[in-house]
Amino acid sequence: MHDSSRDTPRHVVVVGAGPAGLTAAYDLVRAGVPTAVVEQGAQVGGLARTDVYRGFHFDMGGHRFFTKVPEVAAMWREVLGPDFLRRPRLSRIFYNGRYVQYPLKPLNALGALGPWEALRVIGSYLRWQVRPHRREDTFEEWVTNRFGERLFSIFFKTYTEKVWGISCSVLKAEWAAQRIKNLSLRSALMSMLVQPRTSITTLIEEFDYPRLGPGMMWAAVRDEVVRHGGAVDVGCEVVSVLRQDRRITGVVVSENGARRTVPGSHFISSMPVTELVARLDPPAPAPVRDAAGMLRHRDFLTVCIIVEGADLFPDNWIYVHDPSVQVGRIQNFKNWSPDMVPEPGRSSLGLEYFCDEGDALWTTPDSELIALASREVETLGLVRREDVVDGCVVRVPKAYPIYDTDYREQLAVVREWVDGLENLQTIGRNGLHRYDNQDHAMVTGMLAVKNLLHGEAHDLWSVNTEQEYHEEVQAPAAPAHVLVPGFAKLDRVALGMASGIVTGLILLAATLTLVVRGGPVVGPNLALLGQYLPGYRVTFGGAFLGLAYGLMGGFAAGWTFAILRNATALFVVAVVRRQIEARRLARLLDYV
Repeated sequence: MHDSSRDTPRHVVVVGAGPAGLTAAYDLVRAGVPTAVVEQGAQVGGLARTDVYRGFHFDMGGHRFFTKVPEVAAMWREVLGPDFLRRPRLSRIFYNGRYVQYPLKPLNALGALGPWEALRVIGSYLRWQVRPHRREDTFEEWVTNRFGERLFSIFFKTYTEKVWGISCSVLKAEWAAQRIKNLSLRSALMSMLVQPRTSITTLIEEFDYPRLGPGMMWAAVRDEVVRHGGAVDVGCEVVSVLRQDRRITGVVVSENGARRTVPGSHFISSMPVTELVARLDPPAPAPVRDAAGMLRHRDFLTVCIIVEGADLFPDNWIYVHDPSVQVGRIQNFKNWSPDMVPEPGRSSLGLEYFCDEGDALWTTPDSELIALASREVETLGLVRREDVVDGCVVRVPKAYPIYDTDYREQLAVVREWVDGLENLQTIGRNGLHRYDNQDHAMVTGMLAVKNLLHGEAHDLWSVNTEQEYHEEVQAPAAPAHVLVPGFAKLDRVALGMASGIVTGLILLAATLTLVVRGGPVVGPNLALLGQYLPGYRVTFGGAFLGLAYGLMGGFAAGWTFAILRNATALFVVAVVRRQIEARRLARLLDYV
């Protein structure tokens, strides 16, 4: 990792005013560090901005605010206070003319599919449990192994391919697996098999949200940065990143057609790492430029429409899996926050179309896109076409880093070289080419500042590699020692030897005790063992023969018990893990 704290930061330049960049600037200015933020767009917030048209507020993507990071939660509350609302949640999947609850609930999903299709789904699930894919390299293989091929094709394939623009047989499983991997077996067993000491509060049914959309949060952060003496300049595209050997000296920005250089002692960049490499001056080595050029993004546009009608449907958003329409997801902004809709009797919808910058959909005129959206909401039975009174289109480039076949190898080449730039750190979803959530992007900004100001050595590329916490806020768990040791693997030989020694010594001691006591008839009850242990008698010699029998019999019993117990524990663990994994997979679309 490069040394970003080789000298005291005199002036820090932050590229990008999204959640990552503004969080870094927020921490820097409060520490008294002169900071300048340059942003290409016309407003702050990046992917989490809010656009306004005729007083209607439109969220680009629908950003629920949830986190397990105390510093992030504290910043949100500190910045917005009473304007940070708790909102109820409802989202459904539209498939084959029906609405299915989301996150998926088995009985509801099977009921919506009908009896024949439900049988096919169950049969497919059982088939893939018996003979799963041996490798899980692709998203299709990964989901099929858990839900079966039929349910995959119904509830994951169409929507996922709309989003990514590539086949699920090509899309790497990694982007989804990171959402639920590293399951805590400890917490799973505790929650499944014992009464937890503390409750788990999920955000499935409600979430936090700024009163006027996420852009309200980031406009407030921008104001705080400025209030503390920082600068935030929008409409400034970075056209060149100047360097001397391994050190960045400044960035050249284009503003209203004029160019100027913004110098700095240290730089924090949330611009796409692909563009960072492409705009270095002098250029990066050819292999690094080639690798960066291979990294791809998926873009989308939102058609924002104003509709007559106060209560169109109860959902916050709807996933559209129906292949007969192009729209992928529909946001109902009044149900996110009523204050986002300024006119009583009207509503606002955001129809999200996933595309590639420059393709036919991206370049379609706004008027035609509004007409398309009007037709499709009518096709879906949500709104009559004539009730759409106005609209606008917002295009969002580089929204999703694509996890395609070769991205990991190409990113490794880029990362190794960029990490060698001594006074530059990359942060955020695009700066790290990682499919981060908003709070993870903020964490990368926070850690970059800690590296810079305190000489810490946080690996920003590793943030969001453990995705266990998504959609869940969990109170402190019960102590691990309550249950987990009971599921540790038993050593067959050790248990067999221990059992054999104990059994043999007991039989030896019992026999010798009876022999020492003596009497006309010595140990009549213990002597019955002779019927099962050839040669055994209640005598001095029989005592040692009993020891031998005890060693062998006890070893066999202990060894057998360990095998059976380990097999049972392994089965229980596998069932528990699969149940917990399936629960998280059932809400996987929330992270797309």
